[in-house]
Amino acid sequence: MTAPHPRHRRALAIPAGLAVAASLAFLPGTPAAAAPAAEAAPSTAADATSLSYVVNVAPGHRPSTTVRRAIAKAGGTIVTSYDRIGVIVVHSANPDFAKSVRKVRGVQSAGATRTAPLPSAATTDTGAPQVLDGAELAAAKAASAKAGGQDPLESLQWDLPAIKADKAHEKSLGSKKVTVAVIDTGVDDTHPDIAPNFDRGASVNCVAGKPDTTDGAWRPSAAESPHGTHVAGEIAAAKNGVGMTGVAPGVKVAGIKVSNPDGFFYTEAVVCGFMWAAEHGVDVTNNSYYTDPWYFNCKDDPDQKALVEAVTRASRYAEKKGAVNVAAAGNENYDLASDEITDPSSPNDTTPGDRTVDPSKCLDIPTQLPGVVTVAATGAKGLKSSFSNYGRGVIDIAAPGGDSTAYQTPEPPATSGLILGTLPGGKWGYMAGTSMASPHVAGVAALIKSTHPHASPATVKALLYAEADATACTDPYDIDGDGKVDAVCEGPKNRNGFYGWGMADALDAVTW
Repeated sequence: MTAPHPRHRRALAIPAGLAVAASLAFLPGTPAAAAPAAEAAPSTAADATSLSYVVNVAPGHRPSTTVRRAIAKAGGTIVTSYDRIGVIVVHSANPDFAKSVRKVRGVQSAGATRTAPLPSAATTDTGAPQVLDGAELAAAKAASAKAGGQDPLESLQWDLPAIKADKAHEKSLGSKKVTVAVIDTGVDDTHPDIAPNFDRGASVNCVAGKPDTTDGAWRPSAAESPHGTHVAGEIAAAKNGVGMTGVAPGVKVAGIKVSNPDGFFYTEAVVCGFMWAAEHGVDVTNNSYYTDPWYFNCKDDPDQKALVEAVTRASRYAEKKGAVNVAAAGNENYDLASDEITDPSSPNDTTPGDRTVDPSKCLDIPTQLPGVVTVAATGAKGLKSSFSNYGRGVIDIAAPGGDSTAYQTPEPPATSGLILGTLPGGKWGYMAGTSMASPHVAGVAALIKSTHPHASPATVKALLYAEADATACTDPYDIDGDGKVDAVCEGPKNRNGFYGWGMADALDAVTW
C-alpha cells in the first residue's frame, strides 16, 4: 500500500486548536505537515556549488595517502574522518567526484549525501504542535491532584498506562546511570521537565558531520523544530511535581542535534550522531527520522549504497559500544514487507519523482538496518495508528504514537488521542506519529538497562521483546469505519506485521 507522505520527518505536527481536523490530514492518502528544522553548520562561499559525500574505506586506521591524494585530486576537501568505522566526510564541487574516487584502490564505496548544493535550497513545511492553554493546564492539574501522586499533567497521558508505565513508576523510575540520546532536531535542556535529567556531557551538535561541542549547540532556536524536545520529554520528563512524566523519569537524556535549517537529516550528521553516542557512554539512542534525501536507499545505486554502508557502520559501532538503537517505523501506512512500494518523494531536497522500490533491497535508514529496534505506533484504543508503517518481519514492537481522536478516543480525563510532550520554552503540547512511539520504547529499554545494568544491547533487546504484551492482528483493519480495509496484518499473536512482538511493557521492564 502506498500513500503520499511528508517531505521528511516522522512527526505529525498539530496546529493549535485543530487537533481533530489536523490529525485527519495525516491519515493515509492525504498530505501531512513536515516537522521543521534545526541549526546549520557554518558554510563557506564554495559551499554554494558543493555537495557533501561519504567515502567508505577499510575501518581501523586513518585514510591512506593514496585515498587522501585521490580525494584532493578529484576536488574534494575532507571535513572529518571516522577512522574506527572507515567513513570519511568530504565536500566537493566536482559533479564527478564520487565517480572518480570509486575507482581508487582502497575505496569501498562513495556517494553524495544530498542532491542539492550546500546549504540545501529546500524550504520547510512548518507545523506547530497543539500547545496546552491555561484552561487545559488548570483542568489537567485538578484531575491529577484527585488521582494523587501524579505530576500535574499526567492525567492527560493515556499513553503511560497503555504500557503500564504508571505501575512501573511505583517500583522504579530508572537509574541516573543510564543515558538515552535523542538523535533529532535538538533538545531544550532548559525546560523544567528536562533540566533535572539532562546529560550535557553526552550532548552535541552534529549538523556539519563533525561534533560541535559549543555549550548549548544541541538546543533548537526559537524558530526551529520542537520535535527533539517533545521526544526527550516523552522519554525522561522528570517526576518532579512539574508538568508531565516521562516513561523513564529517573534516567538521563541527552540531545544530539543532526537536523539542518531546512529540516533534513543528512548522512554525515547521522553518522556523527551515532559515533558521538558510541564514544560518550550512551545506553539507548532514539531515532525518530529517516536519513534524507532518499526515503528508501537502493543498494544498486552507487550513491545510495554508500549512504547505507556509512550509517550501517555507525549504528553497528554504537551497538558494539553498548547502545541499543531504537527507530520509528514511519508514517505512510506502508507495508514494509511488501514486494514493492511506490516512493513519490525522493530525492526530497530537489525534485522528487515516483519510483517503485523493493523495501527488502531499498532500505529506510536507520529504521531497517540490522540490529535496530523498529517501532510501530498505536492509538488510544490499542490499535495500529492509521498512519503507522507496518510489515511482518520488519516491525519489532509497538508503542503509543497517537492517532486521530475521532478514530481512537482515550478514556477520560484524557481528551486528546495524540501524545503529550515537552515543548521548548517551558511549554507542553500534543504531537502524533511513529516519532512519538519510538521514544516510548527507548524509555522502556532504559528501564530494562536500569534493572539490569550489566546487560548487553542484545540482552536488553531480548528482554524488550520477551516482556512485550503479545497483541493479535487487527482483522479486518478498518480504522476509519468506511467499510474498506485500510491495511492487512499478517502473522501470529506474538510476531505479526502490525505489532511485532507486541506492546512494550514498562512494568515488566522493572520487575523481570
